[in-house]
Amino acid sequence: MSQQLFQGHVGIGPRVTAEALVASDNFSARYDLDRIKGIFSRQQHKLCGQSYVGKVLILNAAKGGVASAWMLREMTARNMAPAALILNFANPIMAQGASFANLPMIDRFDGDITEFVKTGDKVTVDPAKGTVEIL
Repeated sequence: MSQQLFQGHVGIGPRVTAEALVASDNFSARYDLDRIKGIFSRQQHKLCGQSYVGKVLILNAAKGGVASAWMLREMTARNMAPAALILNFANPIMAQGASFANLPMIDRFDGDITEFVKTGDKVTVDPAKGTVEIL
Protein backbone atom coordinates (compact mmCIF):
# COMPACT_ATOMS: atom_id res chain seq x y z
CA MET A 1 0.00 0.00 0.00
CA SER A 2 1.36 3.42 -0.88
CA GLN A 3 1.83 6.16 1.66
CA GLN A 4 -1.15 8.47 2.09
CA LEU A 5 0.28 10.91 4.67
CA PHE A 6 3.21 13.16 3.81
CA GLN A 7 5.25 15.15 6.32
CA GLY A 8 6.57 18.60 5.59
CA HIS A 9 7.70 21.51 7.72
CA VAL A 10 5.14 23.10 10.06
CA GLY A 11 3.24 25.54 7.87
CA ILE A 12 1.00 28.58 7.86
CA GLY A 13 -2.78 29.00 7.95
CA PRO A 14 -5.84 26.90 8.71
CA ARG A 15 -6.51 23.23 8.00
CA VAL A 16 -8.34 22.67 4.70
CA THR A 17 -9.63 19.80 2.55
CA ALA A 18 -9.93 20.22 -1.23
CA GLU A 19 -9.04 18.74 -4.60
CA ALA A 20 -5.36 18.83 -5.61
CA LEU A 21 -3.96 20.48 -8.74
CA VAL A 22 -0.40 19.23 -9.25
CA ALA A 23 2.58 19.98 -11.50
CA SER A 24 6.36 19.77 -11.14
CA ASP A 25 6.63 23.41 -12.32
CA ASN A 26 7.63 26.34 -10.13
CA PHE A 27 5.11 28.96 -8.98
CA SER A 28 4.77 32.72 -9.24
CA ALA A 29 1.50 34.46 -8.39
CA ARG A 30 2.57 37.35 -10.61
CA TYR A 31 3.81 35.62 -13.76
CA ASP A 32 1.92 32.31 -13.87
CA LEU A 33 -1.66 33.37 -13.12
CA ASP A 34 -4.50 35.33 -14.61
CA ARG A 35 -5.88 36.45 -11.25
CA ILE A 36 -9.07 37.86 -12.80
CA LYS A 37 -10.08 34.63 -14.60
CA GLY A 38 -8.64 32.34 -11.91
CA ILE A 39 -6.51 30.27 -14.28
CA PHE A 40 -2.86 29.54 -14.97
CA SER A 41 -2.03 31.77 -17.94
CA ARG A 42 1.70 31.43 -18.66
CA GLN A 43 1.87 29.39 -21.86
CA GLN A 44 4.96 27.44 -20.74
CA HIS A 45 3.40 26.34 -17.42
CA LYS A 46 2.20 22.72 -17.29
CA LEU A 47 -1.11 23.89 -15.76
CA CYS A 48 -1.80 26.57 -18.40
CA GLY A 49 -5.54 27.06 -18.88
CA GLN A 50 -6.53 25.23 -15.69
CA SER A 51 -8.40 26.88 -12.83
CA TYR A 52 -6.59 27.10 -9.51
CA VAL A 53 -9.54 28.57 -7.58
CA GLY A 54 -10.42 26.45 -4.55
CA LYS A 55 -7.74 23.86 -5.37
CA VAL A 56 -4.79 22.75 -3.28
CA LEU A 57 -1.90 23.81 -5.52
CA ILE A 58 1.01 21.38 -5.30
CA LEU A 59 4.07 22.69 -7.11
CA ASN A 60 7.85 22.57 -6.94
CA ALA A 61 9.26 25.91 -5.80
CA ALA A 62 8.27 29.52 -5.22
CA LYS A 63 9.62 32.09 -7.62
CA GLY A 64 9.14 35.81 -7.92
CA GLY A 65 9.37 38.75 -5.62
CA VAL A 66 7.42 40.92 -3.24
CA ALA A 67 4.39 41.30 -5.51
CA SER A 68 3.39 37.72 -4.65
CA ALA A 69 2.60 38.71 -1.06
CA TRP A 70 -0.05 41.27 -1.93
CA MET A 71 -1.32 39.23 -4.90
CA LEU A 72 -2.15 36.25 -2.69
CA ARG A 73 -4.00 38.57 -0.30
CA GLU A 74 -5.89 40.21 -3.16
CA MET A 75 -6.93 36.81 -4.59
CA THR A 76 -8.19 35.69 -1.18
CA ALA A 77 -10.15 38.93 -0.69
CA ARG A 78 -11.93 38.33 -4.03
CA ASN A 79 -12.59 34.61 -3.38
CA MET A 80 -10.33 33.77 -6.34
CA ALA A 81 -7.55 32.05 -4.41
CA PRO A 82 -6.35 28.48 -4.21
CA ALA A 83 -7.47 26.54 -1.12
CA ALA A 84 -3.82 25.98 -0.13
CA LEU A 85 -0.29 26.17 -1.49
CA ILE A 86 1.99 23.14 -1.13
CA LEU A 87 5.57 23.49 -2.33
CA ASN A 88 8.76 21.49 -2.20
CA PHE A 89 10.55 24.79 -1.59
CA ALA A 90 8.98 28.09 -0.51
CA ASN A 91 10.86 31.37 -0.09
CA PRO A 92 10.38 34.05 2.58
CA ILE A 93 8.27 36.18 0.22
CA MET A 94 5.83 33.33 -0.48
CA ALA A 95 5.62 32.53 3.25
CA GLN A 96 4.92 36.19 3.97
CA GLY A 97 2.25 36.27 1.26
CA ALA A 98 0.56 33.11 2.53
CA SER A 99 0.52 34.50 6.05
CA PHE A 100 -0.81 37.88 4.88
CA ALA A 101 -3.58 36.12 2.92
CA ASN A 102 -4.29 33.50 5.63
CA LEU A 103 -3.65 30.95 2.89
CA PRO A 104 -2.59 27.50 4.12
CA MET A 105 0.96 26.69 3.03
CA ILE A 106 3.42 23.86 3.73
CA ASP A 107 6.84 23.17 2.22
CA ARG A 108 10.00 21.07 2.73
CA PHE A 109 8.75 17.50 2.46
CA ASP A 110 10.86 14.36 2.83
CA GLY A 111 10.62 13.83 -0.93
CA ASP A 112 9.20 15.49 -4.03
CA ILE A 113 5.58 16.15 -3.06
CA THR A 114 4.67 16.65 -6.75
CA GLU A 115 5.40 12.94 -7.30
CA PHE A 116 3.27 11.70 -4.40
CA VAL A 117 -0.04 13.49 -4.99
CA LYS A 118 -1.91 13.48 -8.30
CA THR A 119 -4.27 16.06 -9.79
CA GLY A 120 -7.81 15.22 -8.72
CA ASP A 121 -6.81 13.60 -5.41
CA LYS A 122 -8.81 14.92 -2.47
CA VAL A 123 -6.33 16.02 0.20
CA THR A 124 -6.37 17.45 3.70
CA VAL A 125 -3.71 20.05 4.41
CA ASP A 126 -2.88 20.51 8.11
CA PRO A 127 -0.29 23.30 8.43
CA ALA A 128 -0.09 23.03 12.25
CA LYS A 129 1.15 19.45 11.84
CA GLY A 130 2.94 20.06 8.52
CA THR A 131 1.03 17.24 6.83
CA VAL A 132 -0.74 16.56 3.56
CA GLU A 133 -3.01 13.51 3.54
CA ILE A 134 -4.62 11.88 0.52
CA LEU A 135 -8.17 10.88 1.44
